[in-house]
Amino acid sequence: MILDELYKIIEDRKKKMPENSYVASLFKKGADRIIQKVGEESTEVIIAAKNENKQRIISEIADLFFHLLIMLSLFKITPDDIFKELEKRRN
Repeated sequence: MILDELYKIIEDRKKKMPENSYVASLFKKGADRIIQKVGEESTEVIIAAKNENKQRIISEIADLFFHLLIMLSLFKITPDDIFKELEKRRN
């Protein structure tokens, strides 16, 4: 699944911290910046939805998913942890 693949890439970038990596730059700036990015992306999703622009909504949600994965990595939470929680709620 693409979310798992992206999460693995994020984990690798966090570990190796390559110079030209956007993900590494966020981890270098710390938790506050990562959390701030999630907030910014959430706001952009809301604005796109308010404007009823389907393609923009899709694009902004993709950005939000990406930044959420970075935040999950920050807190040592895996996508599988989230999926398990959703499964519990379904039952």
